[in-house]
Formats: sequence, structure tokens, C-alpha cells
Amino acid sequence: MFNKVILMGNLTRDPEMRYSPQGTSVCKFSIAINRKFRQGEEFKEEVTFVNIVVFGKQADNSGKYLNKGSSVLIEGRLQENKWETEDGQKRSRMEVVAQDVRFMSQKNQSTSSGSGISEGDMTIPPQETTDIEPF
Repeated sequence: MFNKVILMGNLTRDPEMRYSPQGTSVCKFSIAINRKFRQGEEFKEEVTFVNIVVFGKQADNSGKYLNKGSSVLIEGRLQENKWETEDGQKRSRMEVVAQDVRFMSQKNQSTSSGSGISEGDMTIPPQETTDIEPF
């Protein structure tokens, strides 16, 4: 089986940082992905919103350096969360568990060497690596 997702979009809100009972960093945010297409003579735009969850050191960096409007490239896997509401209704939601978060060009970013991140693309190395590459 193969479960890999690659998405690029902009954060719709500031990231939410939490910690598991074991102390693992967990960062959650959502991204908006725009798609432009032609329908007949008209050009239309469609927006898809995707929930993202990041763990560990990448979660720390995401929470520290990302904010609403930040552009990111996410590599990860799809995961379905299922739960039951208090009134017995079954619910589910798909989210992407990010394994690699790449911070794309930052607007209004200082070029001073003391800023902690450099202007332009910034890559946070993946937490997990695999020998299987799809390309």
C-alpha cells in the first residue's frame, strides 16, 4: 500500500501548538489550496481547505516560524480520524500527517543573519525517512 500526499498552500490561521502527555510537540493548522480552471468561456477558482498535523521538532519549528498566510509545501500521509459525538452521531475527518514541512518564501523577512531563518526557501528536514521514493 502507498499513502503519500504532496500539497502546497497558504495557512488559513495561525498554528495551534499543543503537547502530548508524553511531551511530544503537536502543531495543527490548515492550508488553503487554490485551483484555477476554465469552464466554457469563464475562468473559475476553487479553494480546498486541508487540515495538517505535525509532530516533534518540525511541530516546534512550524509553531515558531509559521503564521496565517505563510506559504508551505507539505509532504505526508492521509489519516482519517473517527469519533462519536455526545448524542451518538458518528463523525470523521481526513487530515494530513506531515512528515516534511518546507517553508516557502517569506514576505517582509529580514536578511540579517540574526533572524534565525534565512530569506527565501527554508527546509526543515523530515523526521522520518524511507527508502521508497515515488519519483
